[in-house]
Amino acid sequence: MQRRTLLSATSSIPLLGLLPQLALAQSAYPSKPIRYILPLAAGGGADMIARAVCERMGRLLGQPMVVDNLGGGGGVIGSQTTARAAPDGYTLMQAYVGTHGTAPATRKLPYDALRDFTPIGLIGTTPNVLCVNAALPMSDVKGIVDYLRKNPGKVSYGSGGQGSLTHLVAELFKLQTDTFMLHIPYRGIAPAFTDLISGQTQAMFPSLAGGLPHIRSGRIRALAVTGKQRHPLLKDVPTFEESGLKGFDAQQWYGVMGPAGLPALVVKQLNEALNKVLSQADFKEKLSSEAVELRPMSAEAFANFVKDDIARWSKLAKERHIQLDS
Repeated sequence: MQRRTLLSATSSIPLLGLLPQLALAQSAYPSKPIRYILPLAAGGGADMIARAVCERMGRLLGQPMVVDNLGGGGGVIGSQTTARAAPDGYTLMQAYVGTHGTAPATRKLPYDALRDFTPIGLIGTTPNVLCVNAALPMSDVKGIVDYLRKNPGKVSYGSGGQGSLTHLVAELFKLQTDTFMLHIPYRGIAPAFTDLISGQTQAMFPSLAGGLPHIRSGRIRALAVTGKQRHPLLKDVPTFEESGLKGFDAQQWYGVMGPAGLPALVVKQLNEALNKVLSQADFKEKLSSEAVELRPMSAEAFANFVKDDIARWSKLAKERHIQLDS
């Protein structure tokens, strides 16, 4: 009897690992609204993207996805809240290059950007663009490199803050061109644009979505754009590759993540729903206003994408001695 009982108990052990999956299948996920944390304040491009994604994914999943703007700490509060949530598929977040790219590369965080999250899928990317004040006498990358070398210490560039993508892209440019520009960090990109337009600073590397209105108005001039190809919204502006900077690339990105330990069935269902949304022609048109290139991919590919992005910016931060307090 004892042997029979032991064999019965032992044979059931492999099933224990399947219990969460079986329970999930029986509960017909999702059976209630899903909280979608956006670690930024309401308004702006990221907020628009979050609401557009949630509206359509919720429709496909049969449950509303509710955007919860949880800004603060440069994305830390929203990210930490997501990492601490139950891994049941009812708390997700819109990660972006700040929370899972540049911040992990430049500062100590109360979360591990890789270990504490489950990647679900990439939404899309938008390029960065090198812009200069319209009064500066150059029209291309060669022109600004020559100007920087002939006028050492006379050019400053603005950014959205220490350790931001706009900061690191500029440092990458300085490294690859062996030039110098003084960094002027701002509390957000809006005041950085104000000083660039007025001539208080001379250069900046904003996202294309942020810079486009000012470029079109003629108040700043675009010299080059990141990416493998010219952007359709700036057909006359060459890429950095075309401008002679081989391998120079950077991009703002947005993706969907959940806390670590999400069941594989949940990840699969969410990834499929997200990619269906990204395949919709009218959704692509809607996000074109933010210069976002939609990038459907598997959860595994997105995990590798994030891992590579962190590694890349960590290498640059080390080379440029950029290490900030948390």
